[in-house]
Amino acid sequence: MTDASGHVTTTAVFHDSVVKKERDEKTKIQLAAKISQLLSQRGLTQEQAAALLQIKQPKVSALMRSNLEGFSVERLLKFLNALDCDVDIVVRIKTSHRRSARIQVKAA
Repeated sequence: MTDASGHVTTTAVFHDSVVKKERDEKTKIQLAAKISQLLSQRGLTQEQAAALLQIKQPKVSALMRSNLEGFSVERLLKFLNALDCDVDIVVRIKTSHRRSARIQVKAA
């Protein structure tokens, strides 16, 4: 958003920042849900999961509760690799019926 003089407003910058954070959080939650599902399916204890993911047990606990502060999307993708999952990233032009582009996690 710009003001009458064509300058970007503080409100617009703040709004863009909030939207990006919300999109990142949604992506992280979706990835964490898949990781939690895979860990549960394997019947791993949190200690075993910590060893597999090369993190400390309290971080596994946080991950399982979707407390994702300190976890980046990249780190969560690496956890999926550690769980023998391939991660494919597909980039395409958004469809015209949507207002804005999106990031979407799909588990096969």
